[in-house]
Amino acid sequence: MITLSSVLRRYTSEVAIGPVNLEIQQGGITALVGPNGAGKSTLLTMIGRLMGMDAGSITVAGLDVSKTPSKELAKTISILRQENHFVTRLTVRQLVGFGRFPHSGGRLTVEDERIISQAIDFLHLGELESRYLDELSGGQRQRAYVAMVLAQDTDYVLLDEPLNNLDMQHSVQMMQHLKRAATELGKTIVIVLHDINFAGHYADHICALKHGEVVALGTPEEIMVPETLSAIFNTPIDVIDGPRGLLACYF
Repeated sequence: MITLSSVLRRYTSEVAIGPVNLEIQQGGITALVGPNGAGKSTLLTMIGRLMGMDAGSITVAGLDVSKTPSKELAKTISILRQENHFVTRLTVRQLVGFGRFPHSGGRLTVEDERIISQAIDFLHLGELESRYLDELSGGQRQRAYVAMVLAQDTDYVLLDEPLNNLDMQHSVQMMQHLKRAATELGKTIVIVLHDINFAGHYADHICALKHGEVVALGTPEEIMVPETLSAIFNTPIDVIDGPRGLLACYF
């Protein structure tokens, strides 16, 4: 479980995230949604200890993220941010191998290589593992980054807008891979999403933020209702029950 207690991040006297009190259950996919500037990415990076808090506490699987040694925390939580800018020329396999650093310290063992291969195969990257990142399409490159995170082999996986810059087809494929990671590998995935329909279709729980506060938390069926979505996004939204599930329609 991920527990946030009175978590606060203050930018100015008028702009702040929190205080947030939140429990994210173990297992499945929890989607963080909300309008731009709601605090979704900030909350995610604080959980992953890539950003400090001004007040409050965060625990992941019982570990206090502000006090747990980095090496120990990195075996429990892995995080993928939006900004992935590797300036050196790396192959897919080399990139995925970085995920093993908390375990190997840079000296890959036979077991590390096995886990790297497993992550590559899981994301269907076997035919691309010797290719350089700058030779890949955007969708292929994003899969390689997610494979790197999975190779870290943590129970908790944090992803900040992994669908960014992906077209519809690659977005669907990415969410299918993440759903498999949650169900087949037993990962707890917390993901920042802009498209409420991807959250409604693939997430097990949805946490909506607005003005730096949690304004709704529940299952897709509980959150995907017109009144709730319209209030979250400040625009009229209807919800239809289609053949493949609930669908939010903006008008």
